[in-house]
Amino acid sequence: MSNQSNVFGRAYEYICIETLNEEINKHRKSSIEESSTYEIAKDCWNIIDKETKENFKQSALTATYSIFDLEPMIIEKGQDCLILKMQKDQEGEIGDVRDIIIIRNAEKWEIGLSIKHNHFAVKHSRLGPKLDFGERWYGIKCSDEYWKDIEPIFEFTNSQKELGKKWSDLEDKENDVYVPLLNAFINEIKRKNDKHSDLPKKLVEYLLGEFDFYKVISIDNKKITQIQTYNLRGTLNKPSKKEKPKTIIPIAKLPTRIVNIDFKPESKNTIELYMNEGWQFSFRIHNASTYVENSLKFDIQIVGMPTSIISIDCKWTDA
Repeated sequence: MSNQSNVFGRAYEYICIETLNEEINKHRKSSIEESSTYEIAKDCWNIIDKETKENFKQSALTATYSIFDLEPMIIEKGQDCLILKMQKDQEGEIGDVRDIIIIRNAEKWEIGLSIKHNHFAVKHSRLGPKLDFGERWYGIKCSDEYWKDIEPIFEFTNSQKELGKKWSDLEDKENDVYVPLLNAFINEIKRKNDKHSDLPKKLVEYLLGEFDFYKVISIDNKKITQIQTYNLRGTLNKPSKKEKPKTIIPIAKLPTRIVNIDFKPESKNTIELYMNEGWQFSFRIHNASTYVENSLKFDIQIVGMPTSIISIDCKWTDA
């Protein structure tokens, strides 16, 4: 992620939590829990240009109204103070992809929002010579076969790193690195899937996190904010004491089978994973730096979702 993308992403998180707080306070008491994460986001907001701020404000306000329709517990009147807080980035690394948490402690209730600016990526996980993706992703250690398969690949990248080579200096990085590494990854997934029937379910839970959430995506060039509902455990969309949600969100079914995992046609850096219940993901491997390093990063995207995951396109209104 470029520095500008990082600044814009954090600035968008800042205006989302500020807008939520402002609008909630029109209905009930609410406050933002200050933290270092919040202060960093605020600093990013302060350095972006005026036009971008106006776009972000419109996007955040539109999203806020839609979230209220989905979650009447947020604006239900009560004596308790609703708390808004920003999550640390480290939470995402340990299975919680939510950026903003909305909490009512008195009701023992909370929901989370994953905030994205102009991108739909799910994860940016790495593969490396000592990174056991199996243990981290679905709780099953990688096999000896996998480690043997990747050993010569990372011996090669390490030798190029020691020579100070750039990735662009390599004559054929696709066939020397990308293809064999992705083949090792595919074969390991297949091996473990043959022995563990719950692997498809655990894969999706890793990719989407351990908590239900709403994904809020600002798509600036279309002037819409898209809200995706990830209600995998039935914790979203609860009625308040006096009001039901205006839109009912079904519970999405997790997969039980891998239908296919293979290279995307005519690609040497991307594989596609197809599972039942409508789940489809793409995994694009890439070098995340100019100079050769001894690990590579995935850009993981959802390319197909169950019909029970609703996407709501909200057109911007003037702030």
